[in-house]
Amino acid sequence: MDRPELGFLLSRLMREVMAREKPILDAAGLEMWDYAVLTALAESDAPTQAQLAASTGRDKTRLIGNLDRLEARGMVAREPDPADRRNRIVSLTSVGAKVLRGCRDAIEAMEAELLADLDPADRAAFERALTALAERSR
Repeated sequence: MDRPELGFLLSRLMREVMAREKPILDAAGLEMWDYAVLTALAESDAPTQAQLAASTGRDKTRLIGNLDRLEARGMVAREPDPADRRNRIVSLTSVGAKVLRGCRDAIEAMEAELLADLDPADRAAFERALTALAERSR
């Protein structure tokens, strides 16, 4: 093999992306897991807390702290599940959607800067390949 293993390359790139995302999320008053929760809620209609934990990969006992913080800031709402009152249905509020949109816009600009040195065709191919691999890994 003429290159380092994918795990090494992806880990290195992920550390760089996360380091660049941190100030964006800090400015919004979010932790990385808060952002993951908001993103998951934007992609799915009102999951239960258990479903949200599964879709984000966040331990459900640790997810509670994220939800408490986001709910206190008006970014998410939790309501009893009519089918099972022991469960809570979590939804993204308009405040949460606005904060998420601001973060996504800033992250999109950061990614454009990160990938600026790539040839446009290489960048498009990289983004397509990465998206396809991530979708297959769900």
